[in-house]
Amino acid sequence: MLSGQIFNAVTIVYFAAMILFITYMATRSRTVALTATVLAWSGFAIHTIALGLRWYESYQMLGEHGRAPLSNLYESVVFFSWSILLTYLLVDLKYRQRAVGAFVIPVAFLGMTWAQLGLDSAIDPLVPALQSNWLTYHVITCFLGYAAFAVACGVSIMYLLKANKDKSGNSSSKGGLMAALPDARILDDINYKAIMIGFPLLSLGIITGAAWANYAWGTYWSWDPKETWSLIVWFIYAAFLHARFTRGWVGRKAAWLSITGFAATIFCYLGVNLLLSGLHSYGG
Repeated sequence: MLSGQIFNAVTIVYFAAMILFITYMATRSRTVALTATVLAWSGFAIHTIALGLRWYESYQMLGEHGRAPLSNLYESVVFFSWSILLTYLLVDLKYRQRAVGAFVIPVAFLGMTWAQLGLDSAIDPLVPALQSNWLTYHVITCFLGYAAFAVACGVSIMYLLKANKDKSGNSSSKGGLMAALPDARILDDINYKAIMIGFPLLSLGIITGAAWANYAWGTYWSWDPKETWSLIVWFIYAAFLHARFTRGWVGRKAAWLSITGFAATIFCYLGVNLLLSGLHSYGG
């Protein structure tokens, strides 16, 4: 399929952007940062076109049963990578902290690499329970939330590296990769803002998932492993925001909670699908 070939090209572009973002941290060259950002935008644009093309290809292959490219593990990983780029680029437009790309783009690149090399890209008909517009609403909101959490995790790792560097007393003028890290307050703010975006999206994803479950199986909630882990992830980020608002949690505590939340998110997304049985186990 042509879309698969374009996804391969996107993977190469993301790899090049990742290398350039890492190179920027070593050199702090504005030219390198600009080139990396242009590559990230170019890859995102091509990625968007490829998603649209795969959607069109599904109608060519399945006729009236064509669908949005969101329905199996391959498509979800590809869409997750696209969502990460979307979130990162929006953050970059606001903050212009190009070093963030060195910690976020690799997640999208690894996702695309796994999808292209390790997952089945076939376009198959959906089972009746999945033939619903609720599928589209549910997957889009969930993965946009996951992408925001991925960015939050990346900047949280940066924050901890920055905090350890500052604690050691090394001067940023000495150079090195750590010297390119943004100010800790900026990283903490990005972490908070990303979770503020991701949390309501995850909430919408859970709500639309419940509505879809009622449509497909006649019950809003059945304590399926995926549902249970989605609730765990929701409580972790709810705790993050509660601690931020009521106890003023910032800095290291917020960074560690953000990283913990994303680890739970990845298990909710992949661990449940690949390791546990349930209604969402499409990745076996």
